[in-house]
Amino acid sequence: MLRKTSALFLIVVSCVLFTNCDSDAVFDQYTSVPNQWHKDSISSFNFKAPDTTKNYNLYVNLRNTNAYKFSNLFLIVELNYPNGKVVKDTLEYKMAAPNGELLGTGFSDLKENKLWFRGYKDAFKFHEDGEYTVHIQHAMRNNGDVNGVENLQGITDIGFRVEQAKK
Repeated sequence: MLRKTSALFLIVVSCVLFTNCDSDAVFDQYTSVPNQWHKDSISSFNFKAPDTTKNYNLYVNLRNTNAYKFSNLFLIVELNYPNGKVVKDTLEYKMAAPNGELLGTGFSDLKENKLWFRGYKDAFKFHEDGEYTVHIQHAMRNNGDVNGVENLQGITDIGFRVEQAKK
């Protein structure tokens, strides 16, 4: 009986510690990519604006495997405001070191990348209350190729994250 109680206590404490370690996250959601990320496939994320008086950091999160064969990644990220305003950016992220080793965290062939979208230079504030939508699409091309990469291999999950900025 004492052994069962100790095991249950350890599980409860572990759950509390793991859920409290990420208290800065206001929104954190992923969508899975079935096999390959098609160039016309757009991942969308809807969330309600958090406190409009505080500063936030916005991130694109990606999980990729060794099947990702590029050293960089181009994304088209669109932020739709509640009032209809749309801000669309083409962004480039470094995905591999010069020696070809994939960047990101993780011990196996699955790497997780937390890529800045907003808040890295200037504080980002949600000035409007209401629903925001973010659309993420890849814009990869092979060198010298006019047409984009039809099916991007190696990306397994696409995510979007909003964190309260540190003071």
